[in-house]
Amino acid sequence: MKLFDVYPLNDITITKAQGSYVWDENGAQYLDLYGGHAVISIGHTHPHWVQRIEEQLNKIAFYSNSVHIPIQQELADKLGKISGKEEYQLFLVNSGAEANENALKLASFHTGKKKIVAFSKAFHGRTSLAVAATDNKNIVAPVNETSNIDFLPFNDEAALKQYFQTNGHNVAAVIVEAIQGVGGINVASESFLKLIRNLCDTNDALLIADEVQCGYGRSGKFFALDCAGINADIYTMAKGMGNGFPIGGILIAPYIKAKHGMLGTTFGGNHLACAAALAVLEVIEKDNLIEMSKQRGMYLINKLKSIDGIDNVRGKGLMVGFDVPEDIKDLRKKLLNDFFIFTGEAKPNVIRLLPALNITRKQVDEFLDTLNEAIEEMKTPAPKGVEENAY
Repeated sequence: MKLFDVYPLNDITITKAQGSYVWDENGAQYLDLYGGHAVISIGHTHPHWVQRIEEQLNKIAFYSNSVHIPIQQELADKLGKISGKEEYQLFLVNSGAEANENALKLASFHTGKKKIVAFSKAFHGRTSLAVAATDNKNIVAPVNETSNIDFLPFNDEAALKQYFQTNGHNVAAVIVEAIQGVGGINVASESFLKLIRNLCDTNDALLIADEVQCGYGRSGKFFALDCAGINADIYTMAKGMGNGFPIGGILIAPYIKAKHGMLGTTFGGNHLACAAALAVLEVIEKDNLIEMSKQRGMYLINKLKSIDGIDNVRGKGLMVGFDVPEDIKDLRKKLLNDFFIFTGEAKPNVIRLLPALNITRKQVDEFLDTLNEAIEEMKTPAPKGVEENAY
């Protein structure tokens, strides 16, 4: 049987991982500045994370949500404490798309309304409503198309005000990434986010903060929305939540009431997933990783801004992006193939950096030195008679 060919693959097979490094089948070591789409939050195969999962596996790995699962409440208590959202409610799922799907559905249940406001370059997942709210027509199947999603320009306060003047009474929710990931590390302004909060309040709509990629300490705050000093009605989480073990969730404000049967999931909140997620929060708390993310990110961003050859460095914490000029458009490929460094991308010409929150200063410097070397090589003409890229 063939695998369904939907992923463009690098010709690399990773067989071992530890901290911010991975190794391929030939023993070559790579520095990981991407963490598999911002998933690796406390470093690959962190020993406390491994221990937590092993201990849980020796007790029970799974039973359905038809019985009491005390480790779910343990996770909720720890998550409430570290996020500062102790009064919120937790619903556990398996992925970011599932988190956003349930958040959008819950907003419609709560308000009795249908319209969802999303933004240009948004990415919220690949399931039915989540993909309809994603600004990429290439991944929206005809069955996903709906008139219930309206897209507005990101960070455009005038357009947002104008839309609500006409349509505010129909809006169930506004869904926004405080820092867009797939869209290219686009940071929402504090005034834009505060305006969304105000318009939702005055129009009986909910604010959904998609924190799937930008949350869980990556921005230097627990949630990126915290940087604007406001609260969402629903927060969605996933990528960094389990450090590679599949888990997602939504935090739900206390005034949104639950009803038996309104949401459901088979595997969400299983024992192993909760053990992995608890390990992540315990390491974040013990090692002060949110503050570390803030400090490492400031250092990385400031150093990147001093590098000639790249443009428009932006981001917060350890969610960083920069534009790659056309003359070195293959910089990401060169970093991977010639210098053994994993980074991410956003179309058409953005490199995304999403390392583990506990990446060391030495590893950041290793990346910066290598980046400078790669850019210099790409900008230096090959000697006469020597083929380009013949290293």
